[in-house]
Amino acid sequence: HTMGAFFDGAKNATTPNLTGKEGLLAGTALLFSTRFLLMAVGSALGGWAAAAFGYQVAFIINAASFLVSAYTVWLIPEDATRERSRHYAETVTTKSMIGIPENPIVDTADESSERPSFLTELREGLRYAWRNHFALTILIMNMIWATGGGSINIIFERIGGVRFARSESWNPDIAVAALWTATGLGLTLGMLIAHRTSIILDSRKWNHAFIGWTLILHGVLFSIAGVMPTLVLWAVFVFVSRAIVGVEYAVQETAFQRSLPDYIRGRISTLDRGAELTIFGLSSYAAAESMRIMTPETLTILSGILSALAGVVWFVRERRPK
Repeated sequence: HTMGAFFDGAKNATTPNLTGKEGLLAGTALLFSTRFLLMAVGSALGGWAAAAFGYQVAFIINAASFLVSAYTVWLIPEDATRERSRHYAETVTTKSMIGIPENPIVDTADESSERPSFLTELREGLRYAWRNHFALTILIMNMIWATGGGSINIIFERIGGVRFARSESWNPDIAVAALWTATGLGLTLGMLIAHRTSIILDSRKWNHAFIGWTLILHGVLFSIAGVMPTLVLWAVFVFVSRAIVGVEYAVQETAFQRSLPDYIRGRISTLDRGAELTIFGLSSYAAAESMRIMTPETLTILSGILSALAGVVWFVRERRPK
């Protein structure tokens, strides 16, 4: 996961250069819809492989999938991930989407200059994020979301692998895989309808409210899953919750990447992903420890509430466009 933060950051940062500014939403939706669809398929196959052949075989299959992924990334020409012209200035107006000021994108880096160290780039990313109100808002939102989202591994394992495995005689591996499959399918659906949703939002100027309320709603629905009596109902609420946040994330990530200059985009994306995964990991540990004092159902409700707070942060920090 530590190395994954660098990969995800680089992948997200290069997307605008592959798609162009106008095609960024469609590109983001395509990128993540295929990712989450494969996640759904992989979860189903992983559960089946673990149940049929054991965890060792499932781990080997999982490792092989990363090798295939690395090969496909290697096939992408390096030039395609960079802006075609490095000495230019372009103004991107994100106010029409989410109500933030225009942000000039300027890259005057000298190709012959020595590449700064990792720590230098990290400091520059932190400095930019601290001074850029919108970038800092997104970073805070993602970290807040991770405080609740980080517990999902523990929740699915305890709910699917223990509770419903006992009460409904599910195979533990299949039950956990079912919840992850519902998650992947929901996120895929959200990404697939993101472009059409964005057209409606743009025409009615609802982007600002949409981001905040969908974050809140997805958390509420996930909390409601905590009181569902069957695995099927659990999966349904997880599916709907993730479909909603999938649409939201496509809109949010598109606005975020459009607002960042190319020269700093990779550093901010890596910083964003690294901070989110750090909180995600700490939340997972806290969730595991909390099993000593609370039930998985209670943890589910708490997880949904914490994730929903990201929407509250959005409304607090980002004013509605006039």
